[in-house]
Amino acid sequence: MTLLAILVGTLVAGIGSVWVAAWLSFGILSRYTQHMLSLAAGALMATSFLHLLPEAFESEAGAHQLFLTLLLGLVFFFLLDKAELWHHGHEHSHDHGHDHGHDHGHHAHHGHEHASHGADSDESPRGQWAVLAGDSVHCFGDGILIASAFIADMRLGVIAALAVLAHEVPHHMGDLAVLRQGSSSRRAAIVKVSMAGAITAFGGAVGYVLVDALHDWLPFFLVVASSSFVYVALADLIPQLQKRLSARETAAQIFWLGVGMGMVVLISAVAGHSH
Repeated sequence: MTLLAILVGTLVAGIGSVWVAAWLSFGILSRYTQHMLSLAAGALMATSFLHLLPEAFESEAGAHQLFLTLLLGLVFFFLLDKAELWHHGHEHSHDHGHDHGHDHGHHAHHGHEHASHGADSDESPRGQWAVLAGDSVHCFGDGILIASAFIADMRLGVIAALAVLAHEVPHHMGDLAVLRQGSSSRRAAIVKVSMAGAITAFGGAVGYVLVDALHDWLPFFLVVASSSFVYVALADLIPQLQKRLSARETAAQIFWLGVGMGMVVLISAVAGHSH
């Protein structure tokens, strides 16, 4: 039963996010990408601080070790981001100043750079494969995180899957923009990114086997999931917050951040009643 839930959750998060991204990218809602980023950041932070971390700290594991894991997790995702940013700069040397490493090895990558790819019309296939390879590794990581959450608690799994879906949407919008720059048609771009997204389910299956075998380590898996969520949320949000925005834009940002947090609280309440 848990494995089935993991597979459904990972497929919804992995492929559903690509379809929502395509709908936003190629539809009338394309101008709301910034709002999606704020909403996703709110959802990720609320999932971490209200669900994943409390669940981990209610276990037998010591608080000191769990906080150390959280700290090391944040540093680890930051270093991965740095490594991929450098690598990514070679793929898109024209704009790596704007680019925040969106095809990041395990977890932290961002969608807010997708508009900056417009300058490059001769995207090389190699650049596209780098994006898809990074995407695949990332989705695999997402799958393991979702599996950890489902194994800890069914409701937690649902919330984690939805948080991953929310933050993958802006990122996949960036990927679709990069692939569309090359020779890919709209349909081909969606299919390629969907295939990478489907790897989330593979990660979920591997996570199910791993976490089940290492059950005592589950609190640490949950803390690592939290550190990746918090890192992605802050790395996505802080560059936006540091821009000089008008009062209206700032208010919109805070509003959507609140909506993201509110969604998690609401889903949690609804899921809680249905138990």
